[in-house]
Amino acid sequence: MQVNSEGISASRVFLPADQSYPNLLQFFINQFPHIEVKEWEDRFAKGLVLNAEGHAFEAMDAYQPNTHLIYFRRLAREPQIPYEEEILFQDEHILVADKPHFLPVTPSGLYLHQTLLSRLKKKTGIQTLSPIHRIDRDTAGLVIFSIKPDERAQYQNLFRDRLVKKVYEAIAPYSKNLIARLPITYQSRIEESEHFLQMQEVEGEPNTDTLIELLEATKPWAKYRLTPGSGKKHQLRCHLNALGIPIRNDQIYPNLTPYQEYDIDFSKPLQLLAKEIHFNDPLSSEDRSFISKRLLG
Repeated sequence: MQVNSEGISASRVFLPADQSYPNLLQFFINQFPHIEVKEWEDRFAKGLVLNAEGHAFEAMDAYQPNTHLIYFRRLAREPQIPYEEEILFQDEHILVADKPHFLPVTPSGLYLHQTLLSRLKKKTGIQTLSPIHRIDRDTAGLVIFSIKPDERAQYQNLFRDRLVKKVYEAIAPYSKNLIARLPITYQSRIEESEHFLQMQEVEGEPNTDTLIELLEATKPWAKYRLTPGSGKKHQLRCHLNALGIPIRNDQIYPNLTPYQEYDIDFSKPLQLLAKEIHFNDPLSSEDRSFISKRLLG
């Protein structure tokens, strides 16, 4: 996989034999109608369309069926995240990063350079970095990356088989009734709601479970320790909301607020932190434990 000097990975496209175009520009225009013609002209002019050997093509070059080309994304404008990630651990197999709030893990939508993956590729020069799990853009804390592509699946299987213990911390409202019951393991069934950003609890066999413990209480807030047994999207946010204590500064639960594209309020980070990760390394058989240096509040 090719990566440019900014740590951005290339995308790949196949030129089928059953199609014909007068030139490469016309192919890309037809293939990606949501991207303006001027944008493709600029990409060709800047050498951002090339083959696997790194040869850059011009817009008027001939269409070559049964070949692959690669191209690089560009964004005219991208939100700037004024917080830095930290590398906590790195060997020849994995890299463990401590992600700040607001920073996405991988490129998507409005985010390309301002992502944890792109920043780390640029910082380390390791083009093969790939996350083996994800956390939300709004959540801070630990993210593990594999370094060698042929080892990635072995680490991912740990998460699939629930052999990784992840521990989170969250600040949410103080609830006398709930705290009197802690620690508890909360279980429910959560599924996608009508809005793709929100999950919802539904009737049926539970598919999620979270151990909830109290760390400290300073009314009207309390700090909770959350240990998920499952790994559904927004599980922790959904569970605390269902218990009547939505996480502080949550912009999705209980009420979905308008998405902030560029004018982000950095003064109100979601008070959720991926604090600890523990697992047995599938390659070395060593017990691995990593703890975020970040603090909530």
